[in-house]
Amino acid sequence: MKTNNTGTGGAIRSIIERRAVGEHCGVYAACTANPHVIRAAMDAGKESGVPVLIEATANQCNQYGGYSGMLPADFARYVGKIAEEACYDPARVVLGGDHLGPLVWSGEPAKSAMAKAEELVRLYADAGFGKIHLDTSMRLGDDDPSVPLSDDIVAGRAARLAAVCERAARRAGREIEYIVGSEVPTPGGAHSADDDAPTVTSPADFEKSWAAFRDAFAKAGLADAFSRVVGVVVQPGVEFGDDTVYLYDRAAAAGLMSKHREPEYASIVFEGHSTDYQPREKLREMVEDGVAILKVGPALTFSFREAVFALAHIENELAPRVPSRFREVLEEAMLERPADWEKYYTGTENERRLKRGYSFSDRSRYYFNEEKVRAARAALFANIDAADIPASLLSQYMPAAHKRLSSQGAKSPLKAEELARAHIRELIEDYLRAIK
Repeated sequence: MKTNNTGTGGAIRSIIERRAVGEHCGVYAACTANPHVIRAAMDAGKESGVPVLIEATANQCNQYGGYSGMLPADFARYVGKIAEEACYDPARVVLGGDHLGPLVWSGEPAKSAMAKAEELVRLYADAGFGKIHLDTSMRLGDDDPSVPLSDDIVAGRAARLAAVCERAARRAGREIEYIVGSEVPTPGGAHSADDDAPTVTSPADFEKSWAAFRDAFAKAGLADAFSRVVGVVVQPGVEFGDDTVYLYDRAAAAGLMSKHREPEYASIVFEGHSTDYQPREKLREMVEDGVAILKVGPALTFSFREAVFALAHIENELAPRVPSRFREVLEEAMLERPADWEKYYTGTENERRLKRGYSFSDRSRYYFNEEKVRAARAALFANIDAADIPASLLSQYMPAAHKRLSSQGAKSPLKAEELARAHIRELIEDYLRAIK
């Protein structure tokens, strides 16, 4: 399956051109490998006509498999297969690589960390990813820990990775659209609800960073690649923790947002990370103000988790002969292998129990692919599929999905997959309303 990875003629450049003539538009990026979420995004794409941008991170998908167990080419095939099952036009799928750089190997000396980062970005470029976020903002093992990395070092390392991408893309006859820069908070959400509210990127810091990238690309002979830098990651003041969401404050971000209206920056838009859980009206304000690329990740899998938990409640009410015990099985899996949540969830044992199930950072997403959790989820869905769920029971536990499916004329028996995707669609609608 061939996806839409044509670079300069791709999704982001088109948005910039449309915005230049006064049109309100943007794109949201679904940063996930969850097949139910990806399918829901494609269903929404078919109905809305909005291209579907699916992104993988360096942690999720790298030359060693990442936590998904997939190489970049595997991820591309995986998304392609879902598109075929959804009967979604593959030419409207854009693949993105997020936080590509030495993040995974930041404890190693720069020589080895950057060599591994070069291999990482080469594999993404070879696999046909058309939008690549080059992130070299982290200190490496032999960088001085007492001082922040200079803009020149960050930009120079990014240009080095861009050169690798360009060579790979030229071999394949493709072009890549680049994103540079990084938000201040940790990717994927703050570590605790007590973290301070994020500081909006200052106009001066943005200008210095942009100039450093421009100069580094020029020094490396990458002027053509720099013309395809279509976005810069900034911190517009949004973030979330376990039980806290820091909302977009238009007034606080006004200075930063004024920069994108200056002629020097007319060829780019801002990219906002951690936009998860922002209300629909705040998302729209961000797009209006210049954050035309909205990244969302944990909120999507949180929505899927909500749907599965709701289905587990419905299953309990239906009292099947062999219950799935999904909630209990997921909790058991998280306790047996605490590495993916333990350092993130603090507090009393009961507070940690609640966070394992309900935290906005959604560390439970790392356990949904475990064999026994997959088996319990399959058993749950089979029990739901075998039942004739009363509309009143569905309304009790999944009111948004019930309303959406009822408005479409759907009748029982409804399948668990349909119900889960309908629930996820409610969140996706917030992003579609923001960008259209």
